[in-house]
Amino acid sequence: MKIPVLIAGGGPVGMTLARTLSLFGVRCLLVERNPTTTRHPKMDITNGRSMELFRRLGLLDKLRAVAVPEENNFDISWITSLTGRELHRFRYPSVVEKRAEIREKNDGTQPREPAMRVSQVMIEPVLRDAILPNGEKSPLVDARWGTALEDFVQDETGVTATLRTMETGATETVRCDFLAGCDGGSSLVREKLGIALDGRAAVTQRYMIHFQSDARDLLQAFGVAWHYQTDKGTLIAQDDRDTWTLQTRPPAGVDPAAIDPDPILDAWVGRPFARKILVANPWSTHLLLAERYQAGRVFLAGDAAHQYIPTGGYGMNTGIGDAVDLGWKLAAAVKSFAGPRLLASYESERRPVGYRNRLASERHTGVRLQIAELYQTERDPDALARGIAQLGNAENESWGIEFGYRYDGVDGHPVRYEPTTAPGARLPSTFLADGSALYDRLGPWFTLLRFGDADPSPLIDSAPVPLETVIVDDPAIAPIYQAKLVLVRPDTHVAWRGNDCADGRDVWRKVLT
Repeated sequence: MKIPVLIAGGGPVGMTLARTLSLFGVRCLLVERNPTTTRHPKMDITNGRSMELFRRLGLLDKLRAVAVPEENNFDISWITSLTGRELHRFRYPSVVEKRAEIREKNDGTQPREPAMRVSQVMIEPVLRDAILPNGEKSPLVDARWGTALEDFVQDETGVTATLRTMETGATETVRCDFLAGCDGGSSLVREKLGIALDGRAAVTQRYMIHFQSDARDLLQAFGVAWHYQTDKGTLIAQDDRDTWTLQTRPPAGVDPAAIDPDPILDAWVGRPFARKILVANPWSTHLLLAERYQAGRVFLAGDAAHQYIPTGGYGMNTGIGDAVDLGWKLAAAVKSFAGPRLLASYESERRPVGYRNRLASERHTGVRLQIAELYQTERDPDALARGIAQLGNAENESWGIEFGYRYDGVDGHPVRYEPTTAPGARLPSTFLADGSALYDRLGPWFTLLRFGDADPSPLIDSAPVPLETVIVDDPAIAPIYQAKLVLVRPDTHVAWRGNDCADGRDVWRKVLT
């Protein structure tokens, strides 16, 4: 069998990559060793940047349909216990409220889409349906669950991979142009490439209890909140109805296999209550980054390339950015729009983002540890509340990390997002005078935005890729974009800007080679 792209791993990153390739008309084979999508909640926030990308992939409405109701808040509440008192609540708007704020504040500082509270358990079936329309095989995506990548070798012209069907043990050889390792933290692809991980493994030990309960009078004792937190752990409301996850520490000196989750849950909540435990297991947090993201025709993305402590929610969200960046570049290579230098830019662009996000996750964890120390040293609840408020909640307010990452080597402020069209930056999102969103006017490949009277013809006439031109006749927003001509990549990052263009071919050479 011969296929342009083989994707190892059918989690959110692998499926997002498959969806991206299919929308560019590129065939791929996705293999996942597990028989179906995950049962583990893993993450519970899809940030605004990921939602912008999912919108472009045509998945927005289906993802919103399985998420927490749009009227519900994103609040973070620190408490003594659910049977005690609320100390401090960091308040964040619902999706409905955030949408109104985005419309009202049309200055380029806002995302195109609000974030979404949803468990990975709910996201994965939506992504699977997107690459297997109506449960049937897609003409562009051959997705196989229960099939594992077992081995591969590469040469100058491609990669030869060995696949194994888990149920029968039967093997198959596949030839592909490129291989993407989206196969998680214990990545076989990374191991076979001999790529080391930089950072710290097993930073902390955690214990997860995922359960169902209708005891909202207790589990939402102080009203709806996304997280209820103490120094001993976090209760996550997965749907604000009946599904919850407690992330806490395992009891000291106890064999993880012998842990009984029920007394842990009762102790954290404050009293016994009716529930059904779905999953309970120990796990370790890591702060790791692959030393390389590429070796020849083989690439790493998602947890195969980086692993973080969940504070900040950077794991899957960073992986979604990986998948879209890698996806359009692989599509450009397969269609002969671009060559090896564009593919090499995947690592030079995404690895610094991975490193920056690892540092952010570590900083946020440090704040959590400071708050935990306050719980032990500050006996006055009012003083404890003031201390928590003063330390803040940057892990849910780092808009610079989410939207301000750039591919030009400039490392902006982690909390503040400052809109810019510097090449490599994410294109600021605004609404035009007719009420439409500029992001919704962008083409699937490259888009040339024209503000004012600049001549776009040198770029249009020399374009080696599909290009759409959008004339923006809106003086109110033109200053936000800082140039009369702005060339936008498929991932909505700026490729080039200028007030005129004398040599379009030179611009395209710099952008694509």
